[in-house]
Amino acid sequence: MFGIENYLGFILAAILLNLTPGTDSMYIITRSISQGQTAGFYSVLGITSGILVHTLLASLGLSVLLANSPTAFMLVKYIGAGYLCYLGVKMLMSKQQPLIASSLQDSEKPKSIKPLDHWQIYKQGVLTNTFNPKVALFFLAFFPQFIDSSYAYGMLSFLMLGLTFAVTGFIWCLCLALLASKFSKKLRENPKIESMMNKISGVVFMGLGIKLLTEKG
Repeated sequence: MFGIENYLGFILAAILLNLTPGTDSMYIITRSISQGQTAGFYSVLGITSGILVHTLLASLGLSVLLANSPTAFMLVKYIGAGYLCYLGVKMLMSKQQPLIASSLQDSEKPKSIKPLDHWQIYKQGVLTNTFNPKVALFFLAFFPQFIDSSYAYGMLSFLMLGLTFAVTGFIWCLCLALLASKFSKKLRENPKIESMMNKISGVVFMGLGIKLLTEKG
């Protein structure tokens, strides 16, 4: 089917790989704990969209550039690490209002409290995944193992495998977001604890950026 060999084996491998903790999982868990279920959901959508971007790039052969060009690889790596550090600093410096206020009726909300920018959270998730060159190299190394080399439409095979990986990842990440937000709901109702959680989240994002920057290609 579409030049894919052992599709069931790929699905099982994709599930196991999604269960392995990584930068994407940490990003989603951190967002969900510090900002709640809705923020976690939009983070999941952003990360999944990033996977689809990598799928498209890999199917077009553009990811080969990262594999063969150390300069291009390092450039993307620096951009991704810098962006994660930027998000961390932003959360550390921001004076965020308690999220519990978002559950009030519009007429009850103080004018000074602004709702979460879901579109912004989604975009941050997309960029976090897209600018992780490890994902692109993983696609190039992993997907071809399940593609018939004699199949004339390899691009279609990459797209199908990428979509499958995105779906399995979406389901798992959504579970992470729901569990993390439910676990931290009571904590987020306390403004002081919520503020502390936001600061911790900022430190985590900076840590992820530094980790990505110091990892060897």
